[in-house]
This record gives sequence, C-alpha cells and structure tokens, in this order.
Amino acid sequence: MSKNNNTTVKKQMTFIEEARRAQIVEYAIETIAEVGYAQASLGEIAKRAKISKGVISYHFSNKEELLKQVVVDYYLACQSFILPQIQAQSSPKDMLKRYIELNLRFVDENRKHVFAVIEIVSNERTDDGKLRFAAEHDETIFLPIKNILHMGMKQGVFRELSPLSVGIMASTIRHAIDGFSIELMRNPHLDVMAYTQELVTIFDRATSK
Repeated sequence: MSKNNNTTVKKQMTFIEEARRAQIVEYAIETIAEVGYAQASLGEIAKRAKISKGVISYHFSNKEELLKQVVVDYYLACQSFILPQIQAQSSPKDMLKRYIELNLRFVDENRKHVFAVIEIVSNERTDDGKLRFAAEHDETIFLPIKNILHMGMKQGVFRELSPLSVGIMASTIRHAIDGFSIELMRNPHLDVMAYTQELVTIFDRATSK
C-alpha cells in the first residue's frame, strides 16, 4: 500500500471512529434522560445502541469518560449556538435579552441532552464523595454575563453595581436560567415563551437605571 493510500485509510478510520463515538454519546444521552443516572450502566447504553459493551470500552476507557463527554458536548454546543448571536448585538440591553432568550431556547430544543447533563452533574462523584462537576466548576460560566453588565454600566444603560453586586447579578441570572431546566423537567408542557418573556422583563428591570 502506498503512503498516500495509507494516509487515506487512517483518515477514513478516524472519521469512522469519531462518528461511532458521537453515536455512543447520543445513546448515552437518551439512556440517561429516560432511565436516570443510576440505571444508565454501560451495559444498558450498549443494549439500547445495539452494540456490545466492548465497543463502548474501545472508544471510552470507562463510564466516567463517557459521561464527561456528554457534559462537554453540551456546553460546547450551547456556546456555539449562543455566542455568535450575542456578539451580533450592538446594545448591552439587547445582549442580555438575547443571552436569556437563547439559553432558554437551547434548553427547550435540546431537552434530552439537558436532562442527561442535570442527572450527571447532580450524581457523578469523585472517589472522595464530592460531586465531580461541582468540584471542577469555575467562574467562567458567569463571565459572559459579567462582561455584558460591565459594558452596560460603561455605556450608561445599566445602573451602577459594585463588584460584589455584579457577581450576585450574574449568578442570579445564571441560576434563573438553570432553574428553567429543572422546571422543564418537572413540567414538560411549560409555556416556554411566557416563561422567557418574564425572565427577560425581570432582569431588564433589575439592571435598568
């Protein structure tokens, strides 16, 4: 086999492997969303995917690695969906409005993935018993909101907030968005449009001068 042919085969294998990994992640999402974290063993995921458990083990060294990929894929997809549309806005008020709207829209349109991530984040623990993703969490999730708030204050469209208050406001906005995910799990027939509009109104009033 020539060098060029060998390279082509390797590329094709890489593509196939990436596709299979993505497929396994999708089945993991569906399984966790439907039966919960505790029941979503590698065996159960393999059964639903109609593959052997060994196929999963070939692509993921253990369940922890697979679950981490589910969480990472969610946050990357969410960021890719939201960030360009936020950056397209010219006003901090519009940025904050769109940030809330787009986050809730993404959750609504990706319910299974969201529910799976909630199950994982709420249950996956380290060897010493701590919640794994809570331990790994940092402040970067609040940075987009803080940046919008600082921009709005600089332009004079948001009321002045102390550094502490900026942190509290950003945290409150983020927790309100995350709370929507929980509410959607509890009530699948929730009026998402009305819920979104109410959150936008609440935080528009909370930040206005």
